[in-house]
Amino acid sequence: MAVTFTGSELAVVGVVVLVGGLVTGVTGFGYAVFATATLASLFEPQTAVVLVIIPIVAANVSLVRELDRSGLRSCARRFWPFVMAAALGTVLGMLLLTRVPTAPLSVLLGVLTLGYVLVAQPWVTLPGEERLAAVCFVETPAATVGLGFLSGAVFGGTNVGVQVVAYLESLDLDHATFVGVVAMIFLGVGTIRIATAWALGLYGSTGLVAVSAAAAVPGLVGVSLGRRLRPLISVAHRTAAVYVLLGVIGLRLLTVGLGIGP
Repeated sequence: MAVTFTGSELAVVGVVVLVGGLVTGVTGFGYAVFATATLASLFEPQTAVVLVIIPIVAANVSLVRELDRSGLRSCARRFWPFVMAAALGTVLGMLLLTRVPTAPLSVLLGVLTLGYVLVAQPWVTLPGEERLAAVCFVETPAATVGLGFLSGAVFGGTNVGVQVVAYLESLDLDHATFVGVVAMIFLGVGTIRIATAWALGLYGSTGLVAVSAAAAVPGLVGVSLGRRLRPLISVAHRTAAVYVLLGVIGLRLLTVGLGIGP
């Protein structure tokens, strides 16, 4: 998968990851789905997924510091089965990424992005949502490992981690711990994804690796800005802006993948 970028395309990549980092710095999540969905509406979806892997890892290195040392150790002991299962699942997801054609992957990304919005939005309770959470989002060993593996498989192939966010939100963690744990999980899984992508030849050449690594810089700037803006923006306003934007992106991916959009 040898990919080259024009100067204007590199600028677009930089702006997208900057905004993705800003979203994550403010809310604690959303970088992966925002950046991947946006870039997949502009480039090949496979390229978008691989391109965002290194920026995701870099952003979460920054965010995981919201956990102090004792909190990091405590969360590592509590969530290590989920992280290990997710790491195994992500390898499967990336193997599937090499075999899924562009149009179906675009549709899948669109569906998952819209699904993310429906599940994560705080305004309407979906039918059966509470029952599903009671069955799936519990901290029994079997549920933790099973959900971790499935979450890793979806995240590995699409960069969409709604399952991880929904699982952690169900545990009623305080916001700082929630942000840190999300970062810890995505950091651990993301590091494995970089090695897996290289081993599977998904980068194709060092050029895509270089662009992905360079894109981490504006992403980190966005995260830093977002963390500073977080106390200044009301929860209602930042939530509405993120989900409306993701909804528009998800619809575009879906229509393009189905061949009914420009």
